[in-house]
Amino acid sequence: MEVYKGEKKRLFLENHSIAHLFSFPIEAFMEVHEYQRDEWIIKEGMRPDFLFYVLEGKAKIYVTHQNGKVSLINFINANDYIGEMELLNDVYYTKGIQASTKTICFAIPFHRYRPQLLDDAKFLRELTKFLSVKATLMAAKYSQSLAFPLENRLADFILQTADEGIYKEKHVTVCDYLGVSYRHLLHVLTQFCDKNYLQKDGRNYQIKQYHSLCELAGVLKNK
Repeated sequence: MEVYKGEKKRLFLENHSIAHLFSFPIEAFMEVHEYQRDEWIIKEGMRPDFLFYVLEGKAKIYVTHQNGKVSLINFINANDYIGEMELLNDVYYTKGIQASTKTICFAIPFHRYRPQLLDDAKFLRELTKFLSVKATLMAAKYSQSLAFPLENRLADFILQTADEGIYKEKHVTVCDYLGVSYRHLLHVLTQFCDKNYLQKDGRNYQIKQYHSLCELAGVLKNK
């Protein structure tokens, strides 16, 4: 993880200001963090020291069940918050957040801003909108497992998790997240390769036809 300093930080703050989301000056003590693929932004069970606002990149949310099984439960994208539940709740079991591409975040220190954030009506309105959209998307994910075939859901998953055109998620993770059998997943991946949507490269897959995957994934979006 890199923390931007000096001129690099100043230029980034100048070009990516989020001052409009708050009713008080926040940028003086705000940090800029950059994470590489597979780096942990937050480790599971450890309360974060920051409220993060994602500017660039993608991340994944994991949880470990009582039986030791680890499950992927959701994605984080640009303009999403990380650590909002820990901000709002004194007692909350923190999920693991792992970068799936290079990810750049604003990091707002809890110890400095927590009281002001919780008293800031402007920020809380924006956070409420974010949480309502997040809840809606989670509900849609579960309904999609019944309403749409694997081809559509897998295309969306590949686009969500690919890094610079390379898809490299573990099959067992995908099966768990999408609720499908290992055999069914391999069958659809083979179909995608036969249609030249993907090209297998060792254990990874290179995206060859973004537009085809986007068309399949687009069926999931409510117009």
